[in-house]
Amino acid sequence: MTASGYALAMHSRTAQAKPSDPIAIDLALQGGGSHGAFTWGVLDRLLEDDSITPAGVSGTSAGALNAAVLATGWAEGGRAGARAALAAFWRDVAGQGGCFGAAATGGLFGAWASPGAGLGVFNLDWNPLYAWSQQFLRVFSPYQFNPLGSNPLRAVLQRHVKPAALRRGPISLYITATAVRSGQPRVFDNRDLSLDALLASACLPQLFRAVEIDGEPYWDGGYSGNPALWPLIYNTEALDLVLVKINPLVRPDLPDTPEEIADRVNEITFNAGLIGEMRAISFVQKLIEQGRVDPGEYKNLRLHMVADEAGLAPLHPSSKLNTDLRFLEALHELGRAAATRWLAEHRSDLGLRSTLDLKQTFLAQRAP
Repeated sequence: MTASGYALAMHSRTAQAKPSDPIAIDLALQGGGSHGAFTWGVLDRLLEDDSITPAGVSGTSAGALNAAVLATGWAEGGRAGARAALAAFWRDVAGQGGCFGAAATGGLFGAWASPGAGLGVFNLDWNPLYAWSQQFLRVFSPYQFNPLGSNPLRAVLQRHVKPAALRRGPISLYITATAVRSGQPRVFDNRDLSLDALLASACLPQLFRAVEIDGEPYWDGGYSGNPALWPLIYNTEALDLVLVKINPLVRPDLPDTPEEIADRVNEITFNAGLIGEMRAISFVQKLIEQGRVDPGEYKNLRLHMVADEAGLAPLHPSSKLNTDLRFLEALHELGRAAATRWLAEHRSDLGLRSTLDLKQTFLAQRAP
């Protein structure tokens, strides 16, 4: 999305809110495998605050799943229903939902922890089975080892996401997947969102066959937008946009093993779309500040971010496949704590000003 494209899209259509009305915010939720449980914690805390309300949610991969579960729960039971739905979904991912069978599976993709303390015990680099699987995936594709295209995530989603509820619910959803042939993003919304669309948004091509929708194969949405911000800019009235970030922008150490290099390449690729959109937003905001465009004709976003890079720093990319309940609950608590800190520092800024320094966070050449 170019800056000129944003300029055409940013016409302000904000409705006048009553002083007692909750402040409408948009949420942008990153993907990141089981690290999405951090986002669960953030959402759980934000949903406790009835002075704010989600207007639109854009999500990719695990962020897409969080978004769809939240919106399903909200459509059926309001704010409390959304919190309960997210908790039930992540327990099911860990094999604790009463239907999946924790004893047999140890969670959706496996549950492991090494001896020790801290989040780092849930990294899988030490695990011989994980090391073997990485070698296996370099030789065989899912079209060879999974010819039937089975995906254990489908059964979990069937229990927790109801497309009919999404269509009638008040929260606008925007779920991104990447078209394999063109490399372009496709954004599904409440009207055409399906379980297949969610599986497409979370389809890592090394693990799963491409998900075909309307004759087009799709891979993980992170390749084209993690998450995509432009659907929120074009389609919602809210001016406050809260990014929940779980993927690191900076890694202080130079990767020097094949696994580390591949992991860092993936992180850079999955961050590229978001950085590009932030550059475009920054450019439009600069034009408004300089008086070079009419501010009444452009949507001047107030940007915010909830993150905890220091708290998540001990985690390696391998931990994104660990669905141990203890790990997911620890991430949930880390997310709740991050949201609590953010609300204490910045709740009063909502509706008034941005709290995210775009230049420092996304545009500067930051030293480790």
